[in-house]
Amino acid sequence: MDKVQIVEVGPRDGLQNEKEIVPVAAKIQLIDKLVAAGLKRVEASSFVNPRWIPQLADAEEVLQGIARPADVTFSALVPNLRGLERAAASGLREVALFMSASESHNQKNINKSIEDTFPVLQEVAREALTLGLRVRGYVSTVFGCPYEGSVPLENSRRVTNALLEMGVFEVSLGDTIGVATPKQVHEKIGALVKDVTTERLAGHFHDTRGTGLANVAAALDEGLRTFDSSIGGLGGCPYAPGAAGNISTEDLVYMLHGMDYETGVDLERLTEAGAFIQQQLGRELSSKVLKASLACKTV
Repeated sequence: MDKVQIVEVGPRDGLQNEKEIVPVAAKIQLIDKLVAAGLKRVEASSFVNPRWIPQLADAEEVLQGIARPADVTFSALVPNLRGLERAAASGLREVALFMSASESHNQKNINKSIEDTFPVLQEVAREALTLGLRVRGYVSTVFGCPYEGSVPLENSRRVTNALLEMGVFEVSLGDTIGVATPKQVHEKIGALVKDVTTERLAGHFHDTRGTGLANVAAALDEGLRTFDSSIGGLGGCPYAPGAAGNISTEDLVYMLHGMDYETGVDLERLTEAGAFIQQQLGRELSSKVLKASLACKTV
């Protein structure tokens, strides 16, 4: 069977957008449940300045409390050398850098131009590699920007290549505001995989307009085998007004298994993790598989 890697980003990309701060104990339980379901790559938190994202100010406590199986890779977002220092002290083996393909979103998100962001991330990547850490890269707004609209392919190509030259092992291409369609995915990812091997690219789709899973299917056709997703469909983007959550991990796993892809994830245990965080948040999450699973249990 063809294998697909799933990078679970709910504990970071999902919870950072919640209005209420989820308690440390609940975050630890959630991550442990995700790992118990078979997920091998989990983005556990972020070492961005707590003033920017207070929802993740407890990164050290969370990472100290979770179980650390040897076969699971935990990572966190780092914006600068200070964030990297905190991540390394927490015992992480992988960190992630982030920037945007569109100038306006990069300014809103990082408060720097794209050109001024490159040397900052290059410094962080160099130090991380020196420390023996793996470095992942995120490129936001590949398919559209909330401030500029359509984003030229050359923007994404330039940023992707710059990150790869810094030494990142993988670049996650993000549809930050959920505007992509399968046609656009075929066009843009089809072009980018010609520059880069498919093993070094991942897809990060949001479901704002209901096309998230269709876009995954299109990316699979182009050779991608790594996708980011969020438990329950948690997420959004604080700098992208109206952006809905990431594609749901439950929905993604259900679709992939139905297409005969192997993920190594136990869907039943995964929905238990979704039910847990839904209960903690006190509201219904968007995952359709989670809704169906819970509905079946009440019949």
